[in-house]
Amino acid sequence: MASCFFLPLMENHTFSMDLLKLEGVKVIYQSTYPAFILLLIIYIFTMVANIGLTVLICMERSLHQPMYILLCNMSFNDALSITTFIPRVLFDILTPRSDRYITYNECFTQAFLGHWFGSNFHTILTIMAFDRYVAICNPLRYATIMNNKMLVKLCVFAWVVSLVFVAVLLGLTLRLSRCRSEITNPWCDNASLFKLSCESVLINNIYGLFFTSIFFITSMGSVALTYIRIAMVCVRSKSKSLNSKALHTCFTHLAVYLIMLMTGFIIVFLHRYPQWSDHRKLASIMFYVVPPALNPIIYGLQSKDIRKLVVNISHCKKVSPLV
Repeated sequence: MASCFFLPLMENHTFSMDLLKLEGVKVIYQSTYPAFILLLIIYIFTMVANIGLTVLICMERSLHQPMYILLCNMSFNDALSITTFIPRVLFDILTPRSDRYITYNECFTQAFLGHWFGSNFHTILTIMAFDRYVAICNPLRYATIMNNKMLVKLCVFAWVVSLVFVAVLLGLTLRLSRCRSEITNPWCDNASLFKLSCESVLINNIYGLFFTSIFFITSMGSVALTYIRIAMVCVRSKSKSLNSKALHTCFTHLAVYLIMLMTGFIIVFLHRYPQWSDHRKLASIMFYVVPPALNPIIYGLQSKDIRKLVVNISHCKKVSPLV
């Protein structure tokens, strides 16, 4: 009889621990549909632009060059990254705050993929900086250094290194027991998950700091050193064509990197001010929305090859019905 009495309690306890309350995005009722429509338009545009760019580079042989292959990796990563979060945010905007729930497995998966794709962004941008350095500072050996074999190794390195670091990060969180069931963020991330535990999370904080430092310091350091060396080469060189090429090819990469850093540092800054938690949540949405939306525009406008192909494709579509 006692076992029959305690069984429902155990089942309810398990259910409550597996089903988490998600705070989601705070939107006033009057702004619900405008916010939903705006975010949906941005999401559709970002997906079409990034997937379109990925398909264009994969299908067009003239774009099978190291710079464009790396851009293809970044566009594909951006499409996956924004899909990890935005569909869930759109769903939550139309869902009453009292009914916003997410399973622990879904929450863990979202956190894992979000950190993985976010880390990929750093590693891919770092490799793109190396590619620009070789192209400008050592142009005669560029084809030898950035051959197909090296390019495959660099692309695999970018994805696998991020995967390993994130697997350890979330693995440390997975070992913790849970005594809470509320996620106080628009979506799930590692910090939200380990805050569900009442155990000591010192190891999680230490590794999280190490994880963040490694990716930020490595990417910032490599990009800074790369552009310092490129600037030195340009200063020493009296070739206007070389300086023009350096400015043209490096501007896009640096612009994308600075946008990513700016949105990331805004989130870190706002973390220090709990009274601005709503602003921090908005900034975190911008972090996952702005760079993926701007990347294809920036690279598309700056690359003559991509611009020319897009114009040709659109021209063919206009002419074909007349034929």
